[in-house]
Amino acid sequence: MLKPGRQLFSLISIWLSTLAGILCFFILGSRFDFTLFAIASAAALAMLSSYLIFFFLYRSDRNRLQALRNGLLNLLDNDFSISLAQTRTDEVDELFQLYNKVTDKLRSERQHIYQRELLLDTVIQNSSLALLLTDQHGRIVYSNIDAKNLLNAGHPVNGLNLNQLFDNAPPTLHTLMANAQDGLFTVDNTESTEVDTYHISNGRFILNAQEHRLILIKKMTRELKRQEIATWKKVIRVISHELNNSLAPISSMAHSGKIALAKEKYGVIEQVLDTIAERSKHLTTFVGNYAQVAKLPEPQQQEVDWKSFTDQLAMFNHFNLSGNLPEKPGYFDAAQLQQVVMNLLKNAQESGSATTDINLRIWHEQQNTKIEVSDRGTGMTAEVMSQALLPFYTTKKQGNGIGLSLCREIIELHDGSMVLENRPGGGLTVRLTLPAQPKEDLV
Repeated sequence: MLKPGRQLFSLISIWLSTLAGILCFFILGSRFDFTLFAIASAAALAMLSSYLIFFFLYRSDRNRLQALRNGLLNLLDNDFSISLAQTRTDEVDELFQLYNKVTDKLRSERQHIYQRELLLDTVIQNSSLALLLTDQHGRIVYSNIDAKNLLNAGHPVNGLNLNQLFDNAPPTLHTLMANAQDGLFTVDNTESTEVDTYHISNGRFILNAQEHRLILIKKMTRELKRQEIATWKKVIRVISHELNNSLAPISSMAHSGKIALAKEKYGVIEQVLDTIAERSKHLTTFVGNYAQVAKLPEPQQQEVDWKSFTDQLAMFNHFNLSGNLPEKPGYFDAAQLQQVVMNLLKNAQESGSATTDINLRIWHEQQNTKIEVSDRGTGMTAEVMSQALLPFYTTKKQGNGIGLSLCREIIELHDGSMVLENRPGGGLTVRLTLPAQPKEDLV
């Protein structure tokens, strides 16, 4: 609604226009005897005077509305630097005031967002994680310093295609990237003879109405070594506890047997000896399980028929055989590899997966043999996966933590590798890679 001042200006323009028309009518009417010409002339003069009066009265308003229009166009271009001068106290001036408040707020919020983005970028750039962000076409739109150093020898990676960046990556990492899966992979350390272990995780989210992929790569070598030391300390405590639990009763029963023998209570002697034998057997089994890791024999590799190998596995485990078996025989220690695969199938059954979802797949790829055991169980968290291959680490109440670490040891003695991956939709995949033939045949 117009303010009183604006209403008065409108009324004045109407009155002046009407007055001009009446004067014109009487002047011309007295000369031409109030003819049609006089009426037309009076109307024309009234319209012209009305237009001129309106033009002069609202010219400044048009200029101010044009300024407001230009300001709104600047807002569409994300330019919040322009403010409008307030010269009157009317409706347009109120719009100017609201416009200035909006631009002030937008400037303040943009500055706040910029400061937060700067802080976040500083944290990410100095993080120990290698980070990559790709758009829906797989092109890298953001990366940090660790990502450039790890994946491109310190050179920029923004703008590169993800497939182009990982063409020369280790096979395990290339597979994880292609399938967008989480998992562990190793890279040879050029500064030492050791290998570095990394964990990769993938995530997807919508940004600016487009799907983006976030890739995080964390170096686990130092953490794994720290955890390994902590694990060995735990092992020493466990072994000491178990030895004390067995040796204390043996010592006590031996003393009791000595007293019974002195008193010629021969009936007690048999009970004493049985107890000592039972505790000795338990201790022997306990130490033997742990000794498997330290005293694993060298594999006796030879050609193995895949049909016979899988038939023996099927006698003790339930699984689905995916695809056709390779025609070419495998080359490995059959007893040791059977122990590995049986352990993986057992873990799959204990993961909560239905037996119908436990699959075994074997195939040849270039000069390697691939063996894959997959299930639809609970999978592994990132924390569990990072420690799953450590000796004596377990999440099972009755487990001893030997199974997966022993499997890895056997596979590495075969010059192979072992990878754990969470499956899309739930479950776990364990992939074994073994040479398909003796080393001398590869030369």
